[in-house]
Amino acid sequence: MSRLSNTASPKDRFDHLLKVIASERFLKKQGLGNEVPFFICPYPVDEAVAMEAMRASLVKQLGNRGVRVMEINLYDLSIAMLRERGIWDDVLAAEQGIRKDELKELLQGVLDPETHLVPEIGARLASEEFDVLFLSGVGEVYPYIRSHNVLNNLQSTAKEKPTVMFFPGKYTHSLATGASLDLFGMLQDDKYYRAFDITHYEV
Repeated sequence: MSRLSNTASPKDRFDHLLKVIASERFLKKQGLGNEVPFFICPYPVDEAVAMEAMRASLVKQLGNRGVRVMEINLYDLSIAMLRERGIWDDVLAAEQGIRKDELKELLQGVLDPETHLVPEIGARLASEEFDVLFLSGVGEVYPYIRSHNVLNNLQSTAKEKPTVMFFPGKYTHSLATGASLDLFGMLQDDKYYRAFDITHYEV
């Protein structure tokens, strides 16, 4: 199967993802050259609503094929963590009275990927059996949580099974700038080169 074109329709994208993720080559992490099994699934921002529905259908179809998906939405996880810490209501109350940079600093401290977010993800991964991890909610948690920071800190925690991050934007590569996650197709969310573009993965 050839790589997906940049102009692929949502249906083509769904069919490609289903075939790739259900494949033995993907699930057994073959052909990665000892790299961590991280995959970026970039998609146009204007397809965000369709992507939500597609991802749900993808989980169901994969389940029908015996592939167990663990889904972690970073936005939902962040709210759950704030509630567990007992500060969700305080954050909501403070939001109206503090500057955006102060709110950003507050949330970045409480949701720091290395010390808080990734350990929580690790606990969830250890709590049940799964074959592939889906990460979503990337756009909703920006700029408090940056996708490259999540991936960097997940490298030692989520290396046993493939991880697919659904990314509203572009995963670009160039000789001049290297690889970068361009959130919403405009914001360069920093350098990250160790992930594979799942739309280019062939089975």
